Amino acid sequence: MSFFSRLTGYFGRFNAIADSPGIQNSAPGTTLVPDTTNVGVDGSLQLSTVWACIDRRATTIASLPFFTYESINGQRTLARTSRLYQLLHESPNSRMTPFEFWRAMMMNHDLRGNAYARLERDIRGEVYAMWPMAADQVEVKVLDDGSMVYSYYIQGNVAILSADNVLHLKNLGNGTTGLAKLDYMRPAVDEAAKAQTAANKVFGSGGKPTGILMIDKVLNPEQRTALKRSFSEMAEGSTSRLQILEANMKYEQISMTPEDQQLLETRKFSVEEICRWFDVPPVLAHHSNVTAWGTGIEQIIDGFVKFAVRPVCVNVEQAVRKRVMTPRQRSVHTSEYALDALLRGSLKDRMEIYAKATQNGIKTRNECRQLENDPPIKGGDELTAQSNLVPLALLGKVKGAINGSTVSTQDTLAN
Repeated sequence: MSFFSRLTGYFGRFNAIADSPGIQNSAPGTTLVPDTTNVGVDGSLQLSTVWACIDRRATTIASLPFFTYESINGQRTLARTSRLYQLLHESPNSRMTPFEFWRAMMMNHDLRGNAYARLERDIRGEVYAMWPMAADQVEVKVLDDGSMVYSYYIQGNVAILSADNVLHLKNLGNGTTGLAKLDYMRPAVDEAAKAQTAANKVFGSGGKPTGILMIDKVLNPEQRTALKRSFSEMAEGSTSRLQILEANMKYEQISMTPEDQQLLETRKFSVEEICRWFDVPPVLAHHSNVTAWGTGIEQIIDGFVKFAVRPVCVNVEQAVRKRVMTPRQRSVHTSEYALDALLRGSLKDRMEIYAKATQNGIKTRNECRQLENDPPIKGGDELTAQSNLVPLALLGKVKGAINGSTVSTQDTLAN
């Protein structure tokens, strides 16, 4: 290895994708745009686009059912009585609902690149409670032997936790820790914050006047104050109110300058820029006049689910399997999100899927009725299929459909 390669490798330990022991740093090592303001989490969430993107992603994933299945003789069934099902789907801890827990985890994941939860285990090693930890209060350290420990700073105390007792969700990064997205998108957030501040000054009460009153003589301070008060009184009321200007006075309304119009365009671009950082279609962040991934909202939502929601769900499922489950639980249980729940708002789509599943022998009618919270019906546990889809060797015949005999389709039609 050359000296240059060794030197590059040494300093490469401080970049975003470097892998090195010790305390892990998820912030960028260099600043692309100098003199940018770090508004932090509180300041960023005061930008409506940041709030909308975080809320859209977190609530979407938190609203998905997190089911646990048990494999028995090659068949998978819902393990409703298992501890994993109760933990992931019913109650992660004594204070939070599953929706509240996963929404908090996703907010930390998207803002700070890492989400942490402290795991409480019983004497058998099974997790019975998960408590989210604020990402800014957790320090990750890789020991010389490759193991990881987590330091949780809370109320002046420090809790040292092993990797077995922490559920760690990682965003894009080197695999050990995720990169702090809010730090990397600092220039975009700073630009949006400055544009919002400028807009408040321009269009707020402290901004420029909406018009100019011109007079062909010089006024003393008393006259100027009296005229300003008099014209202000005339200007009150509805827009159709008649205003009378005396003594050759002229009023000229100030229109929006090109600079002001450019400010509005900058704010629109900031919305698209922040949505790009969070991988949220602008239209889902309530940004108008935006079309992408298709001509309708249905195509946009479908792309959002495939390319944004689904990868995060896979990340959570694998992290739960690795950190939460014991080896015995992994041998008999699987836990995964039910992405089909996103179709709950469309009755038409659900019915079409059920019809195709029952007509092709994929699901029974009672299985589909259970998904709609309907009671089972008699004979609804039989798998059925359309008879027009038969092998070529049996073309024109239906085997065993009536009284266990072979009946030709011609006889059936004749009857």
